[in-house]
Amino acid sequence: MSLTVALNSARSSLMASGVQSSVISRNVAGLHQDGYSRKNALIVSQPGSGVYVSGIQRAASAGLFNNVVKAVSNTAQQDALYNGLQKVAAVTIDDPELDQSAAAQLAKLKSALQQYASAPDNVTFANSAVTAAKNVAASLNDSTNTVQTVRADADAEMATSVGNINQLLAQFETVNTAIIKGTISGSDVTDYLDTRDSILSKLSQEVGITFATRANNDMVVYTDSGVTLFERTARSVTFAPTNSYTAATTGNAVVIDGVPVTGANAIMPIGSGKLAGLATLRDDKMVTYQNQLDEVARAVIEIFAEKDQSAAAGPDQAGLFTYAGGPGMPATGVINTGLAGTIKVTALVDQALGGNPSLIRDGGINGVNYVYNAGGEAGFFARIQGLVDGMAASRTYDPAALGKPSGSLVDFAGSSVSWLESQRKSVGDDATYSQTLLERSADALSNVNGVNMDDEMTFMLQVERTFSASSKLISTIDDMLKELLMAVG
Repeated sequence: MSLTVALNSARSSLMASGVQSSVISRNVAGLHQDGYSRKNALIVSQPGSGVYVSGIQRAASAGLFNNVVKAVSNTAQQDALYNGLQKVAAVTIDDPELDQSAAAQLAKLKSALQQYASAPDNVTFANSAVTAAKNVAASLNDSTNTVQTVRADADAEMATSVGNINQLLAQFETVNTAIIKGTISGSDVTDYLDTRDSILSKLSQEVGITFATRANNDMVVYTDSGVTLFERTARSVTFAPTNSYTAATTGNAVVIDGVPVTGANAIMPIGSGKLAGLATLRDDKMVTYQNQLDEVARAVIEIFAEKDQSAAAGPDQAGLFTYAGGPGMPATGVINTGLAGTIKVTALVDQALGGNPSLIRDGGINGVNYVYNAGGEAGFFARIQGLVDGMAASRTYDPAALGKPSGSLVDFAGSSVSWLESQRKSVGDDATYSQTLLERSADALSNVNGVNMDDEMTFMLQVERTFSASSKLISTIDDMLKELLMAVG
C-alpha cells in the first residue's frame, strides 16, 4: 500500500468517525424526545479509497408501528365511549344513598301505594304516595337531562376532534412534501420521518387510519373505513356542531372528502378513534338509553291513567302522571321520543299546590266521569290496589328500546339499569384491554427504534478507538514522509 493510499484511507476513516459521533450525539439528545427513532450511519468500504458514509438510516419497524397506531385508535375510541357512559351512570345508578334510578324510585312508589292501600283514609300516606310519584317523575326528568347533556358534550368534542384532524393533516402535508423533496435530492430526511410518524400517531387518536408508503417516501393516508384523508394534499374534514340537544335531536354527520363517516346515513362509517367513540355515544348508546327512559315514562302514564266510569266509556286520560301532551294518552306500544323529559305529577293531587292527594284513591282528576269512589267512602281502596297491581302486571315494550321485551314496569326499569351497567362494564373491559395492548405494542416498538444509552456509549467508545487508530496512522505516515523527504534531500 502506498503512503498516499494509506493517508486517504485514514482521512476517510476520520471523516466517517466524525459523522458517527454526530449521529450518536443526535441519539443521546433524542433519548427523551417523543417519537424519536434511533439513527445509524451507514458505512461503506471501498478498496483503495477507505470508507465513507453512504447515508443515515432510521431504526424502524413498519409492522410494529402499524400495530401501535391501531392500538392508539382503539384505546381512544373505548375511552371516549366509557367516559360518556360513566357520566350517565354516575347520575342514574351509582349513588347508593340517593338511589336516583327510575327503577329504585318506582319500587318506592309501589311501596308507598301499598301502605296507602292499607289505610286509604290516611292523608299522610296519601301525601307520601304523591311525594314518591314526584320522585319518579324527577328521576326520569333528570336522567333525560343527563343523557342529552352527554350527547351535547360528545357533539362539542366531535367538533374539537375535527379541528384537530384538519390541523394535523395540514402539518402532515408540509412534512410529507419535505420528505419527498429530501428523498429525491438525497438529503437526510430521518428527522422528518420521525415527525411524520408522530403526526400519524396523533391523528390515529382522533380517527382510525391506515396508510401506505409510495415512491420517494410519499405517503397516502385513509380512514380505517377507506375514505381518503391525504393523497398529495390534505382532504377536507367538515362537521356542523349542534349546540343543544333534546331527545328528538339528531346530530350532524362528520364528512370526510365529501363522504359521511358518522351517523345513520354514513356511507363508509369509521370504526375506531376518538371520533368514532363520540359518535357511537351520541347517536347509539345514549339514544338507546333515552328510548328506555321514554318507555318507562309511557308505562307509568298508562298504569296511572284514569278510565271513564260512566256508560259513555270515553277515552282514557292521563291521571296521577301527565306530560306535555296530556291529558290525552301517548301513543301506545311504541317509543314516544322525549316523553321521560316532560312527565310530571299533576298539580291536582299536590297538596303544596292546593291539590287533593285523595284523588289517587278516589279518581276524578279528569272530571266526574272518571271518579272511581262515587260514594266518597273513606275506606275505599280498590283504586289504590288497582294501581299497585298495575305496576306488578306484565306489559310489552318496544323491542327497539333493547330492554326487557315484557314484564312488570319495575322489571323493565331494572333491565334498563342492567343494560347501562353492562354497557359500561363491557366498554370498560375493552378499554383496559386496548390500553394493555397499546402499552405492549409501544414497548415492542421502543425496543426496535428506541435509544439505549448503554449501547450508544459502547458505540461511542468504538468510534473513539477508530478515531485514535486513524489519527495514529496519519501521525505515522507523517513521520514516514518526513524521513523520506530528508533522505531525498
